[in-house]
Amino acid sequence: MVLEAKGIEKSFGSARILKGIDISLEKGDVVAVLGRSGSGKTTLLRCLDFLEKADKGTLFFDGVSHDLSTITRREIRDIRLKTGFVFQNYNLFSNMTALENVMEGLVTARGWDRRQAEKKAMEELEKVGMAEWKDHYPIQLSGGQQQRTAIARALATEPEVIFFDEPTSALDPELTGEVLGVMKDLANEGMTMLVVTHEMGFARKVASRVVFMEEGRIVEEGESEAFFSSPREERTREFLKSIMSPLS
Repeated sequence: MVLEAKGIEKSFGSARILKGIDISLEKGDVVAVLGRSGSGKTTLLRCLDFLEKADKGTLFFDGVSHDLSTITRREIRDIRLKTGFVFQNYNLFSNMTALENVMEGLVTARGWDRRQAEKKAMEELEKVGMAEWKDHYPIQLSGGQQQRTAIARALATEPEVIFFDEPTSALDPELTGEVLGVMKDLANEGMTMLVVTHEMGFARKVASRVVFMEEGRIVEEGESEAFFSSPREERTREFLKSIMSPLS
């Protein structure tokens, strides 16, 4: 087991956003997290990567148990050295080229020599089809190119797990296909991924498991094909019917 979270709870003021979430990832798993806006999907990802601090819960990572209510900065740093995060809106530095964006974390956070970091960054840009645009700034790149650069940045640190927070939500259909193609390639290579997404085709054809959340709880989870073809819960069936409708 690469990652296992148990009893994750998170509130903002009086609003309970996560109400005791259990989720796990085996090596090579691609788990798609589905649900309507406001169901707690992004908050779950942010708590697992410590962009938000969970109020309660336990995280098992690489065989080590961490109490999320008392976890230390050192523990967080050690975990985040082994994870990557891809945001909805790319989060690239506007004053850096694609190459520099990928290099930055290696140089500043990990202390790599710049030549070593540049070599690694180029390898990852090539992997996502962005080597040709290495000297372009974000404003010169399409949304799909920016997101592929962001994926290269996440890959550069050789993470054990990558969290994707709706990585195609800001893209038009053609550019969405570019990014999903890269993610499919990563899945085929055995990358462990937890993906919040509205892309049902990706969830069904690429993900190994699907988790459906609503109101801060997991309603149902299971293997992808079974989830879509024969969901157990009535609420899941209603959700799938609404999103699969040609009029939705």
